[in-house]
Amino acid sequence: MLKRIIFLFLFAAVILPLFSSFSAKKKKRVLVFSKTAGFRHTSIPAGKKALIELGKTNGFIADTTEDATHFNSENLGQYDAVVFLSTTGNVLDSNQQLAFEKFIQSGKGFTGIHAATDTEYDWPWYVGLAGASFESHPQQQTARLYRIEKNHPATAALPDNWVRFDEWYNFKNINSTTHALLNIDESSYSGGKNGDNHVVSWYHEYDGGRAFYTALGHTDASFSEPLFLAHLAGGIKWSLGLK
Repeated sequence: MLKRIIFLFLFAAVILPLFSSFSAKKKKRVLVFSKTAGFRHTSIPAGKKALIELGKTNGFIADTTEDATHFNSENLGQYDAVVFLSTTGNVLDSNQQLAFEKFIQSGKGFTGIHAATDTEYDWPWYVGLAGASFESHPQQQTARLYRIEKNHPATAALPDNWVRFDEWYNFKNINSTTHALLNIDESSYSGGKNGDNHVVSWYHEYDGGRAFYTALGHTDASFSEPLFLAHLAGGIKWSLGLK
């Protein structure tokens, strides 16, 4: 009996921590980048907090930064995906851009949220990765979204018709190889300029990696909205190769 107690004690004290450490090491890591060189969204702090919490419940660890020097091969090597959270303008220099290109080419993931398309207009590779460039937007208002793909992790929890309030982007430089997830009904609001095929969320494989983008997420309230968070978590998990 005493030997059994000693064995169980040793198992709990030595073996279980090893299993726990191994499990932690296997978790995917995501770098959330929110540097702005143009307009700065007030929702960025709420977005950072939400992404950290989403990681805890969806199998990944999220680190946040606005320091572009983190985009080097050594640092990026510890991450499995990068999230551009409402970045704006030119946020990376040429060496940082090259490091990010190599990161994606190595099979890693990218998620762009809202103003990620209002970023790096003069970097064709990035525009292709993000899937489009921001062109304009009308005033914030309620609109109707249609779910295009039902079985993708980013849309599986969403209704076929989703009515919500946000800032709705119009796009240019649209990458035709992306796969549509959500389409916005331009007849349900004022100011749409992309016509009947106005896609506001998409995904694709790109230059060896995976990229997911959603134009949603302008408002602070978005990051406490259960359906939007489910949409975002599913997209990040897809970019990480998680199911």
